Amino acid sequence: MRILWINHRDPIHPEAGGAEVHIAEIGKRLVERGHEITLLAERFEGSKPEEEVYGMRVKRFGGKFTLHIYAPYFVRRKSKEFDVVIDDVAHAVPFWSPKFTRKPVVAIVHHVHQGVVEKELPPILSHLVKKAERSIRGTYENIIAVSQTTKKDLVELLGVEGSKIKVILHGVDHEKFRPASSKFKEPTVLCMGRMKRYKNLDHVVEAFGIVKKNVSKAKLIIVGAGDEESKARLLVQKKGLSDNVTFVGRISEEEKIALLQKAWCIVCASEVEGWGMGILEAAACGTTAVAYNSGALKESVINGETGLLASYGDVKELAKKLIEVLEDEGFMRKLSENALKYSFKFDWDKTVEQTEKYLGAFL
Repeated sequence: MRILWINHRDPIHPEAGGAEVHIAEIGKRLVERGHEITLLAERFEGSKPEEEVYGMRVKRFGGKFTLHIYAPYFVRRKSKEFDVVIDDVAHAVPFWSPKFTRKPVVAIVHHVHQGVVEKELPPILSHLVKKAERSIRGTYENIIAVSQTTKKDLVELLGVEGSKIKVILHGVDHEKFRPASSKFKEPTVLCMGRMKRYKNLDHVVEAFGIVKKNVSKAKLIIVGAGDEESKARLLVQKKGLSDNVTFVGRISEEEKIALLQKAWCIVCASEVEGWGMGILEAAACGTTAVAYNSGALKESVINGETGLLASYGDVKELAKKLIEVLEDEGFMRKLSENALKYSFKFDWDKTVEQTEKYLGAFL
């Protein structure tokens, strides 16, 4: 197959996240299977207009807004060179490729943003983005959702017919993410991801403040960067937690894996997650999770078995669940062992097999 894949960011973009990990893992495996992939993405500082990444030909143009102007032009002119087009709807606004080509187009939807954009964007822009996202319903006949939760949201929030949606779950690279021989001596919580408002980093800090009163040696390590970092740092100072909370910023993949292996648990307080990739990567490293029961976190964590879930927005309950894990090392290790076993249900090779079969059916 000759595949044109459109997404805002490519896998080496400095702000690459879960959607870009998905592109990298699926893309490189499809290339290994003999398929050709051209990835159309936005420019970033220091980037080349064109280069090879994971065997994919990456073509970069414009930014997060202007790419939406260029992509339809590119599809109209170049789609005859491809067998199938993938619109990766990772950031709410589609690329609307079906309107510009007769070639089969598949949308990949990671999660529905309707509620999130109200927190992240000014009112007028929020209204426009929500309206654009709702156009998924009338634009795409073929959609891949990365979780059952995302499929449910597409149906219930956007009115998409369920028959148009194929659920293909994310995987885990078990060669890379694997347990280590030991954990940190002190009970350590890891929070990892882009610092956006809907990720509720303030909830994590507030909950840790409660944890610290009960588990005196507890530590919190915060990985990542973003719009909410300065607010989080101020909150840590206000709560008198500076000696127990460490901000490490963006780190290498090796450093990330080491932290996932050694932490006692990972915490996630997001309002919406399309899957919870970091939680499954932690599980593959033998580390349990404490999270809100929101979005697809209900799928990536089996409450009471592979981790613990708290009611969304209930900071006190989130703190209570963290205390349960940090106070009882035996309980933590039991949850972590179960999480590791659960992680083996997910594998990128399985994901690529399903994706290849689904795309191939349109040829």
